[in-house]
Amino acid sequence: MENLFINIFDALKGLIQRFNLSAGAVDALMALAYVAAIIVFILTNVVFLVYMERKVAAYMQDRLGPNRVGPRGLLQTVCDVLKLLGKEDIVPSAVDKWVFKVAAVAVMVPAILVYAAIPFGKDMISIDLNIGIFYIVAIASTSTIPFLMAGWGSNNKYSLLGSMRVVAQMVSYEIPMVFSLLGVIMLTGSLQMSDIVAAQKGMWFIVLQPVAFIIYMISATAEVNRGPFDLPEGEQEIIAGPFTEYSGFRYAMFYLAEYANLVAVSAIAVTLFLGGPAGPWLPSWLWFVLKVYVMIFVFMWFKWTFPRIRLDHMLAFNWKFLLPLSLANILFTGIAIKIF
Repeated sequence: MENLFINIFDALKGLIQRFNLSAGAVDALMALAYVAAIIVFILTNVVFLVYMERKVAAYMQDRLGPNRVGPRGLLQTVCDVLKLLGKEDIVPSAVDKWVFKVAAVAVMVPAILVYAAIPFGKDMISIDLNIGIFYIVAIASTSTIPFLMAGWGSNNKYSLLGSMRVVAQMVSYEIPMVFSLLGVIMLTGSLQMSDIVAAQKGMWFIVLQPVAFIIYMISATAEVNRGPFDLPEGEQEIIAGPFTEYSGFRYAMFYLAEYANLVAVSAIAVTLFLGGPAGPWLPSWLWFVLKVYVMIFVFMWFKWTFPRIRLDHMLAFNWKFLLPLSLANILFTGIAIKIF
């Protein structure tokens, strides 16, 4: 079972090579196969995660959650997907149509590309870049653009305000998040994801970098716009923020991107702080999935425990507390490496 996925892709590559294509064409087709596998992984997880989030929220609020459609409400998410697919695609007449439409698709691009450098198991990584962490940070930083496009293209003041909140929030919290990763990079001496996993063979970096882990968790929560940092949406002030004018499947794309990013930041946390796919007895990919779902549960726990805070308080917390703390962590990590 450990090598099943590797064997499948090796067999697919062998099948493609039988057509006597050039090496570049074979690589391009294999890249498409990896992208297809990642999309299937994301969609499969999202269908379950929506159900999981509802059940976790229900547990936190002492209620049942979905319990009518299918056993224990398991088919509720499937019905919701069918509902969104069947809804009318409404494009308001005053919007900038190209920007409005492209934003709903572009929001998924960074969410998918990030997975290329994440090791899902032993030898199960699309491309093991020697600048893996840098690649992930660079790709993730572009995710603000589709939100800004959605707000600007909607030609709606509530949407524009919501998109500006997204940009302010994500750009601000990106800085301490990147600084929290520097401690791990300093300990490893490499930006390559496989090297970071291998460096945790004796001890997970959450033990050596607990402050960095906490900073990463808080910053990642803000990066994926989840509670208590879900300021881009505010029913009392700006309705649904940059998503206000979207309906049907286009709205579902933003919803899908949120959960895709949630899985991605959880997978990065597992890789950098929790030993990646390493673990005894069970297959490496199963260890990876179990750790990722533990992290996802923690993110959901945060969302349904803490109330939404004010925008100015959120930004002040970042610039006045998280950023200095992340810099102090880098300083003390450097001192510890020099001494020990």
